[in-house]
Amino acid sequence: MSKETDNQNESIIPNVSEASNTLGDIRINHSVVASIVRLAALEVSGVAAVGGGFVDGIAEIFSKKGDERGVRVEEDEVGDYRIEIRVILRFGCELATVATEIQERIAEQVEQMTSKSVARVNVIIDGVRTADEKGEEDEWGDEPHID
Repeated sequence: MSKETDNQNESIIPNVSEASNTLGDIRINHSVVASIVRLAALEVSGVAAVGGGFVDGIAEIFSKKGDERGVRVEEDEVGDYRIEIRVILRFGCELATVATEIQERIAEQVEQMTSKSVARVNVIIDGVRTADEKGEEDEWGDEPHID
C-alpha cells in the first residue's frame, strides 16, 4: 500500500503493518496502537494513570475515532505514527525525566510491535497524584504503598 522507506527493520521483524502480500492486506487499527501506547506508558515508573479525570472521560465519549482513554493516534503523510498521550504522574518524580521515558518507551514498543515508525510522541501531563489518592490503575496494586 505505501512505499517502504526503511528496509533495515525487515530483516529483524517482518513487516506486518499496513502492507500487502500474496494472501491479502494487513492493517492495524489505531485503537490497537492506542492500547499499546497506554500499556507502554503504564510500565514507566512514575506514571500514576493514563488519561484525565471525569471531565476527560465525558469528552472521550464524544471524541473522534482513534482516541482511547487519553491517547490519540494519527498517521502523517508518509504513514508514520503521531501519538499524543495524556498522563497523571506520581508526586515527587521528576516530571520532565518521566515524560522523556514515556516517549522513549512508547516509540520502542509501537515500532517493535507494528514495524512502523513513530514520528512524534507528545506527552501532556494533566496532573500529579499522591500515593494516598486512588485511581483505577492503583486499584490493581501495581506498586506497594508505603506509609
